[in-house]
Amino acid sequence: MYDPTVARLTYRALLGRRRALILFALPVLLIVISAAVRGFSGADDQVAVDVLGGFALATMVPIIGVIAGTGAIGPEIDDGSVVYLLSKPVKRPTIIFTKLIVAIAVTMAFSAIPTFIAGMILNGNGQQIAIAYTIAALVASITYAAIFLLLGTVTRHAVVFGLVYALVWEALFGSLVAGARTLSVQQWSLAVAQKVGEGDLITSDVGLPAATILLVAVTVATTWYAGQKLRTLKLAGEE
Repeated sequence: MYDPTVARLTYRALLGRRRALILFALPVLLIVISAAVRGFSGADDQVAVDVLGGFALATMVPIIGVIAGTGAIGPEIDDGSVVYLLSKPVKRPTIIFTKLIVAIAVTMAFSAIPTFIAGMILNGNGQQIAIAYTIAALVASITYAAIFLLLGTVTRHAVVFGLVYALVWEALFGSLVAGARTLSVQQWSLAVAQKVGEGDLITSDVGLPAATILLVAVTVATTWYAGQKLRTLKLAGEE
């Protein structure tokens, strides 16, 4: 189910100069903001939760997921170079699974590591807040990568739809509208963070059992459907 050649090509595409600069921008901004907040307010657990929950998990992680998930396959479909890949003796679900693994790895690297660093800067992992949000970022990275990889497979406007989802649904509605929170990857991952963290500062509108089921179900369903959609792409000359 994993093809090293496809993985190498995908890593090369995702970590090209322009896309790498975009991927680095948000983590650097998070760390700069965290350092500034720590300098002005000192170590404060509530402030750490506000910054890590409001910026890192609600904004940075989904946007990085958009870049990595859609970038893993979308540009190849747009410019037609996917035809070269599909002409090789590699099963199409294998292509999707390999690209998903790469997208997950990139999303994790550019979201979970900066989240941990920011958490340590903000309050030195008091009440396990840095660890809790790092694990939440890792969990969310898997589901976001799967969702946005599917978008990259089914539409040429995947980045636009992905940013709308990340910025409007997750960052806005997912934080403000109670009903929308139950259908938010952010809230599902917060349920995991709530379990890991100490005290009652980290909260989620979704229980841990439901959140776990939803995270797994959405990841599996979107990955499967992306594989099915890739199967329908016909090469020139195919019957």
